[in-house]
Amino acid sequence: MKKYLVLSLCMMAFSLNADELKLVAVADKVWAIVGPLTNRTPENLGNNATFGFVETKDGVVLIDSGGTYLGAKKIHEKIQSVTQKPVKYVINTGGQDHRWFGNSYFSDLGATIISSKAAREDHERRLSDQIGRLTALIGDEKFVGTQEKYADEQFEQQKELIVGGEIFNIIHAGQAHTPGDAYVLLKNRSIVFSGDIVYVERMLGVGDQSNSKSWLKVFESMASSKPKIVVPGHGHPVSLDVAEKDTYNYLVDLREKVGRFLDDGGDASDISQVDMSAYSYLFNYDTLSGRNALKVFTELEWE
Repeated sequence: MKKYLVLSLCMMAFSLNADELKLVAVADKVWAIVGPLTNRTPENLGNNATFGFVETKDGVVLIDSGGTYLGAKKIHEKIQSVTQKPVKYVINTGGQDHRWFGNSYFSDLGATIISSKAAREDHERRLSDQIGRLTALIGDEKFVGTQEKYADEQFEQQKELIVGGEIFNIIHAGQAHTPGDAYVLLKNRSIVFSGDIVYVERMLGVGDQSNSKSWLKVFESMASSKPKIVVPGHGHPVSLDVAEKDTYNYLVDLREKVGRFLDDGGDASDISQVDMSAYSYLFNYDTLSGRNALKVFTELEWE
């Protein structure tokens, strides 16, 4: 397994901002599909995230379906570059568009779609807002063919899926980046697909749909399985230590510093005084650092 992790880490030497998807071997028959760190663009078809798949003797299990119908087709092309086996299941790990807007493409091919119940509710609740934002970024012509397709199977907290002898433990431990985030554990391989619970290489976003306090507990749940490899929601596959540094430690530090700022009588208009420059190595730091601090400020006011 180590040779696959070394390979994936070496892939970081390539440009992280190119719009094409990168296929990265994680372990035998286990792959990550790494999208760009940038925002959604007409060129990347909304696929600005990391996806993954596992080839089993009975077919493929795909982790997240892409940002559009055309984006799903691009993901399928990556799958077909290594196997012609059909995609039997698609697991949506969360509520963001690139986790599920490609569902209809794979459903048309016969795949069963799975998500947490909370994610399914989030999909419906934020559908129109996400369509509006996405089409503003990529254009209507790149959105063509995209239709909402909700999960065929839903679960409350956890679900075990067995396909071709591979065991997938899908766990929704609470709200993180989105209300229905879940991680997918391949326990026998010590690999986890984290979805948006983990961001590496780029700064995570604390949005209106997020909860930074709960996010920490969800990360702890994921980390308790002590995976050797984490396939994040954004960025390349990494060790748990790297995932902790770029996501967990950042959130802990952010909440502590904003909390002290609030306790000292700081006003939201002066939130830029909160120094998070230790994380300036993360892509999108300049865009998201202040925004995240302001969102956490609002959260802490109500905790």
